[in-house]
Amino acid sequence: MADFEPDFDAIVVGAGLAGSVAAYELAKAGKSVLVVERGNFAGAKNMTGGRIYAHSLHSVFPDMDFSELPFERKVSHERISLMAPDSNFTIDFTSEDLTKDGQESYTILRAVFDPWLAEQAENEGAEIICGIPVEDLLKDEDGSVTGTAGKIYGVRAGEDEMTASVVILADGVNSLLTEKAVGYKRPEAKFMAVGVKEVYELSEQRINDLFQVADGEGAAWLFAGDVTHGLFGGGIIYTNKDSISIGIVAGIEAIANGATRPVYQMLEDLKAHPAVAPVLKDAKMVEHSGHMVPEGGINMMPELTGDGVIVAGDAAMMCVNLGYTVRGMDYAVAAGQYAGQAAVEALDAGDTSKSGLAGYVNRLNNSFVLKDLNQFKLVPGFMEGFDRMFCGYPEMIRDMMNKMFVIDGTPVQPMKKTMMPIVKEVGFMNLFKDVRGAMKAL
Repeated sequence: MADFEPDFDAIVVGAGLAGSVAAYELAKAGKSVLVVERGNFAGAKNMTGGRIYAHSLHSVFPDMDFSELPFERKVSHERISLMAPDSNFTIDFTSEDLTKDGQESYTILRAVFDPWLAEQAENEGAEIICGIPVEDLLKDEDGSVTGTAGKIYGVRAGEDEMTASVVILADGVNSLLTEKAVGYKRPEAKFMAVGVKEVYELSEQRINDLFQVADGEGAAWLFAGDVTHGLFGGGIIYTNKDSISIGIVAGIEAIANGATRPVYQMLEDLKAHPAVAPVLKDAKMVEHSGHMVPEGGINMMPELTGDGVIVAGDAAMMCVNLGYTVRGMDYAVAAGQYAGQAAVEALDAGDTSKSGLAGYVNRLNNSFVLKDLNQFKLVPGFMEGFDRMFCGYPEMIRDMMNKMFVIDGTPVQPMKKTMMPIVKEVGFMNLFKDVRGAMKAL
């Protein structure tokens, strides 16, 4: 490999958030970069109908007018619901701080947003080819990386081989290349979830009226409890400009061991729940999709670098579900930025070995990405055993609210007398254990 003349300085596998941002950073620095995307266009394989926290985008595009970006709505309402089969308890939170520049978030549709982001990389000089799956990595057998032999120096797609000084893997949660690159073993089922999502067309004005939001503003609505029929998981609704994304995410291990209904039926049940059905009245379904979701956080993260390779975004399992918010897209954008910057440094230094790419891990360690994921490393284990959140507490809240709000003409009893028997059904020690566990994990 002494006379190695690569086709490109860098090859990026995947044109999602992490991949396109990494390519943007490399191309902006004058490096030749190729992005290989297996979908027919950037975003074709990304089903996320969710939100992106914009702080990471501000870092990548500090001088850009965000009104030009293809966002759907700025999130001004946070809703969290605890569902029982026959009731729904919802917290609806609004705050001016939610919409301030630098701390705002937006709903997006990836099939719209990802092509725009890929275009920014192309505008800087990156080349993007779509509809081609990368099947293997090219390795120099004289070197070594963790768990494998050989320095990565390119990719194989069908009969084509393309070479580069560094390869960035940003090919998503179900990456088959990460194991070949850094010896990563496929994650345990308990760390993975399956998501099913649908998109329904609704007029902008009807969405505004249903969610009590101003033009251009929207809501993020998370559900727990009976939405997954007692299993680990939850539901989501996000408002878009003229559509609504609704979905279910449920733990794969929980489904395999105790599901009474398949995930698609859970989604049907959510749509039929009295709290949700009016939202979808007269709406037309225009999309249905499914995808795997990483839920294990830092506990399932692979090695992030190897000789000639960087792993970023969902391929690096950079996602966390806290119950009250879901994070992943802002991590992917930041990881893509750091990957691109570290690759530029390594290329300039003429050292794309694992040690030469250490700037990527250093940046992550000093950023919110790994600091957040370390902070919440206990959350997946806690949520996995938090059965009463999905069956127990929703019924307790329902019974307490009924005692407060149902008036039937019988004499009103003291609050202590009506509430204590309801709490006792769950158990004071169980309540204490769960609160203590949540405080430790969060």
